[in-house]
Amino acid sequence: MALCLSGGGYRATLFHLGAVRRLHEVGLLRQVDAVSSVSGGSIFAAVLADLAIERGWEGGLALDDYEPFAERVRAVTTHDLRTGPFLRHVAWNWLEPRPRVRAFERLLAEHVSSRRLEQLPRAPRFVFCATDVTHGASWEFARDRVGSYRAGQLRGGIAWPLARAVAASACFPPVFGPLPIGSAAVFRGGRIRRRLGADGAASPRVVLSDGGVYDNLGLEPVWKSHDTLFVSDGGATFDFQASSNPVRRLLRYTSVATSQVRALRFRMLYQRLRAGQVQGATWSLRVPADDGALGYSDGLRESAIEQIRTDLDRFTAAEQQILENHGYCVAAARLGAARLTGLTLPPAPPPRPPHPAWMDEQRAAAALRLSSRRMVPARLLGLTR
Repeated sequence: MALCLSGGGYRATLFHLGAVRRLHEVGLLRQVDAVSSVSGGSIFAAVLADLAIERGWEGGLALDDYEPFAERVRAVTTHDLRTGPFLRHVAWNWLEPRPRVRAFERLLAEHVSSRRLEQLPRAPRFVFCATDVTHGASWEFARDRVGSYRAGQLRGGIAWPLARAVAASACFPPVFGPLPIGSAAVFRGGRIRRRLGADGAASPRVVLSDGGVYDNLGLEPVWKSHDTLFVSDGGATFDFQASSNPVRRLLRYTSVATSQVRALRFRMLYQRLRAGQVQGATWSLRVPADDGALGYSDGLRESAIEQIRTDLDRFTAAEQQILENHGYCVAAARLGAARLTGLTLPPAPPPRPPHPAWMDEQRAAAALRLSSRRMVPARLLGLTR
């Protein structure tokens, strides 16, 4: 059983926090044997992996009480991980991206996890997905291997920081430049060796970008190896609108291409679900609620929740709790409708949003009034609650 966590900044992190709470309540989280994540989903997964290492879990996610874990995730999203590195290195990031993305890695080590990849549990298997920009492939960070199928892989005990895997998975353009990995080298059989092209020249160094550039759903590592999939989609990471500005127009072209690939992946997944080749459930921040299902109205979802920024600045308590409610409600609806066979599940409590006070839609709409804006001075200074 695999769990896929999409990218989408802290918005996705908090949306997943609510969705996975319901997985925990119905007894499915303990049976997950692989967690594949991208960008904001990788931040959530890294907090979960850090807890698994701390408690010595090797056979599954043995969470008894979800709330202490949820508090850890919320605490991370109160920290601004992008403004400091962005401002300090704004003059030269695209000429030399390493200082900014390394600063990002240091913040992740401080606020998310200071563990190493080799410390990750054997089960579930955590896979943090980035994009190998050099070779145009999915790059995977896991306990036992690092690399892409085109660049090759380093196998064995990987002492690289977990924070580096999350930084590579979440270094979204244009805020962060790509993360270079070594010089002109590829990985084979546990050793690093130089790869030569047809003319005998060394191949270019590998550079990594946000996993959402290649696969924002994190499906690549698991969708052929698992017959039960749960896919949590916190929204597209790159969603630029059409504009007369030439730079934004180029970004819009990229956005359209990315959306097409994302849609194709979803169609392939739905076809496999309908054909009975796999079982499971998918849910999305942007999909309309089922008729009569617990949750926010389509009007609030479209006008406010979908407009929340996909970023890594400070999120307010209201933003945290509304997103967690939304993830919980849509996952509860989809899990309730899913046909799952061959699974032994305990009786599940009826769904109840974790923060019922924020189900008041007028109050929620007022709290999210500025949530689409990336630069709000009061929020940057931590003055909003």
